[in-house]
Amino acid sequence: MKICKHCVISGRVQGVFYRQGTFKQATALGVTGWVRNLQNGDVECVLCGEDDAVNAICEWLKQGPPAAHVTNVAITDLPLEEFTAFTIKR
Repeated sequence: MKICKHCVISGRVQGVFYRQGTFKQATALGVTGWVRNLQNGDVECVLCGEDDAVNAICEWLKQGPPAAHVTNVAITDLPLEEFTAFTIKR
């Protein structure tokens, strides 16, 4: 079953390759959507794909890449949306 999630990740998540790590994880799992930095220092992403794959990347978001220090991940369900790939928004 395909699902979509909206996630906002807080902590030391900018300047530590968090977006690139998310891109790598999503691509490896076949998840589509996007990731971007927010002006307040958080990272935001939309993840769509098979429920197991989306749930797996949501778990990865709680740790992130080695230099990250995640303090919170807010995850909400979204209506199913179709993306052709996973992208990093600038």
